[in-house]
Amino acid sequence: MRFARLLVIGLAVVMVASGCASGPSLREAAAELQKDTQRLETDDLFKNPLTKLRISQRPDKDIPCGKDKFKRVLQATADDESKSPDTDSRLDRAEGVISGTLVNKMSYTREPPFTVNDNEVGRFVYAAKRDLGIVVAVYVTPESPTWRLQAETPCLPR
Repeated sequence: MRFARLLVIGLAVVMVASGCASGPSLREAAAELQKDTQRLETDDLFKNPLTKLRISQRPDKDIPCGKDKFKRVLQATADDESKSPDTDSRLDRAEGVISGTLVNKMSYTREPPFTVNDNEVGRFVYAAKRDLGIVVAVYVTPESPTWRLQAETPCLPR
């Protein structure tokens, strides 16, 4: 429950920071989020069975979120098979891996708040595609699953 609250707060911060009040159509944003799902599934790291990528919610359904507005949501988890005994090093590596994937392979831009200290409980990575209003929050944890990702479009008319 704490994770869900922190994720919602983080997504709200990113959405406000990304200025997603107007812009793309739901069709455009949803198509991009579906492409992101495919990019994640075909990424060399995440297609490896050892990472145990699990897409728990695909962005293929319109979710009502206000008067005649809808959004699409992607939720996924995966494991980092790093064997480092040092929790801080393991989290640093996992944070770097997901940041690199989001920025370099999925064309997201990192968004604040950035990790400012070495927190061994977990880390958050926020990113966005400002032109489409898509935001993503990833909770990086030392236990399995390492990455807990939620990406969503803004609330848009159909």
